[in-house]
Amino acid sequence: MKIKPIIIVAGEPYSVFLEIFFKIVNSSFFKKYNIPIILICSKKLLKMQMKKLNFSFKINCLEKNKLKKLVLDNSKINIIDVNLNFKKPFGKISEKSSNYINSCFNIAIDIMKKKIGSALINGPISKKHFLKGNFDGITEFLASKTHKKNHEVMLIYNKSLSVSPVTTHIAIKDVPKKITTGLIVKKIRTINIFYKNIIKKKPNFVVAGLNPHCESKYKENEENLIIKPAIKICQKLKIKIKGPFSADTIFINNNLKKIDVIIGMYHDQVLAPIKTLYNFNAINITLGLPFIRISPDHGPNNKMIGKNKSNPNSLKEALIFIKKINGN
Repeated sequence: MKIKPIIIVAGEPYSVFLEIFFKIVNSSFFKKYNIPIILICSKKLLKMQMKKLNFSFKINCLEKNKLKKLVLDNSKINIIDVNLNFKKPFGKISEKSSNYINSCFNIAIDIMKKKIGSALINGPISKKHFLKGNFDGITEFLASKTHKKNHEVMLIYNKSLSVSPVTTHIAIKDVPKKITTGLIVKKIRTINIFYKNIIKKKPNFVVAGLNPHCESKYKENEENLIIKPAIKICQKLKIKIKGPFSADTIFINNNLKKIDVIIGMYHDQVLAPIKTLYNFNAINITLGLPFIRISPDHGPNNKMIGKNKSNPNSLKEALIFIKKINGN
């Protein structure tokens, strides 16, 4: 294959992802760019949801052990079939799908290790049911699966503005215990390298404080003890960075004009504002893995499954980004 395919794990079987995938494959955008894709999911579920949602595509089944010699048929959905026991096309999310999802990831990671795929995209997954408390999120799960634990970085990317939380899917009460100067520096350096090597740009960073207005009644607060020292270290490394700034004003339009990346201390501190600003026109990129991994920036949304009303823009943005960085 001259162009490496994008590997897509459909993720939680009872999510809106296949509906979104069908809308993309049916779009003029997809047909124009002729994007090679290998979808890893249940063929049975694919056909059942396709029928219920009134889509019609031919399916090309692939053998996972013969991918190096195959020729993809882009007039069909190229799929590696993974067995899933179910009776209905739409259902409730539960732990029953865990083995299926894990099998899909195992196949995808093996493909990426063999350098057959150009990038990995996964559909949304219920952290509560799949991870069962073993990992904070899929970011950490994939880092463990690829032997890159503690190197992972979550970057919510938009060409105008990106954000990254130092801590990811943890309770607010645990955030102060988890943030360290070394962790902040490590994540900023990883993002800086990504921007320079992949985006071809030296980014401007700003860092949000942890406490309201970057202050507290305690002299030994996180801004003075942890965040400011991290910023000074990054500045000595010639990284373009300022802060800490108060998170309640950092996202005001006038402040964003010269910012490429905002580093936050916890998940919703930066993800809530960027989703407000860009809706689904942002993608979740995991840095620090042996390959590019992207997740459309939305959840399973089980309540919307089968209604055919879900927005496919985030998956579209993911595909556009992969095409761009691969130069095709």
